[in-house]
Amino acid sequence: MRLDKKISPLDNVIYRNYRITHALRIAVAFILTFLIVRLTEVPEGAWPLITLVVVMGPISFWGNVVQRVLERVSGTVLGAASGLIALWLELYSFPLMLAWCGLVMFACGYLTLGKRPYMALLIGITLAVVCGAGPGDMKMALWRSGDVIFGSFLALLFASIYPQRAFVHWRMQMADYLMSLNKLYSAWLSPNMLERPHLHGKMKTSMSQMIKMRSLFAPASKESHIPREVFDAIQTLSRNLLCTMELMADAYWSSRESHFLMLNARTLRSAQLLMLSTLEKLSLMLMNGTKGDELTINHQLNESAEELKALMAEMNAANHLEAQVYGYVWLSSQVAEQLKSMGDLITMTMQKEEAQINSGKTTKA
Repeated sequence: MRLDKKISPLDNVIYRNYRITHALRIAVAFILTFLIVRLTEVPEGAWPLITLVVVMGPISFWGNVVQRVLERVSGTVLGAASGLIALWLELYSFPLMLAWCGLVMFACGYLTLGKRPYMALLIGITLAVVCGAGPGDMKMALWRSGDVIFGSFLALLFASIYPQRAFVHWRMQMADYLMSLNKLYSAWLSPNMLERPHLHGKMKTSMSQMIKMRSLFAPASKESHIPREVFDAIQTLSRNLLCTMELMADAYWSSRESHFLMLNARTLRSAQLLMLSTLEKLSLMLMNGTKGDELTINHQLNESAEELKALMAEMNAANHLEAQVYGYVWLSSQVAEQLKSMGDLITMTMQKEEAQINSGKTTKA
């Protein structure tokens, strides 16, 4: 998967309506599987359908579907083997068969609280399905086991057709979050506002939007092979940006005198415009891919940070240490640093594959 590929208009529509897409995928997959089962007259044909819904239903992201199918197949094979052993033991001793089933279910119950709870659960489910075939009915037990495995592979096949990738979802949601920060920052520090705007509702919405992205980290990491820690670092920076901007707004509107002083400071106003522009560019980078803009962004943010540090040094030298103004300048420099780090991390995630390819070429040379 090319990580910095531009998100096309079609991708944008499908991913924005991913719940509808997921529902349509399951509906079409169910109908096609039903037709396959009915036309081929597969014995115990209900089990491929049940397996299809179980595997595809809860999770739609490609990074989770593959692992889910592998666990399903592994659990099914082990459960089917356990069920066949149980049916064989029943031919000789019913109490021995019950003891074997009790032992397998004890293992399932123990393993469900471990690292592979889904696989452990499926061992128990498949054991029940196979044992339900009837005393000594090996043929029906084998058909049921094969049907479950068949349903698992059909689920993988249908999920692989235009799959929903968590990494693309993350890119889109992160782009939306950065644009929401752009709007909040613009409203808080707008020179056209006579008093501080009340944006608590918008801020809570942005915070909720950021928290929801955490569910995408695990499948996105599996799809892109980017360490989970990178997504966590971007998440931390996202939260810090929102908090720092809120503190800037507090300093900006703390008093009338300091407000007009900061409003007419050319360095501060240029820093505000640069930060608004940077948030917008990072959002567009996530949607359209990297095109070399990241170098320009870094250069501009470095210059802005140096200008703000120079301004703080001048204020120290002139003993002009009004708390609100100095705090606002310091917070502005922090935002510039955070945006630079954010840009570096986003660029690293989207250019990871390209960097690996170039590294491989260098090694061969």
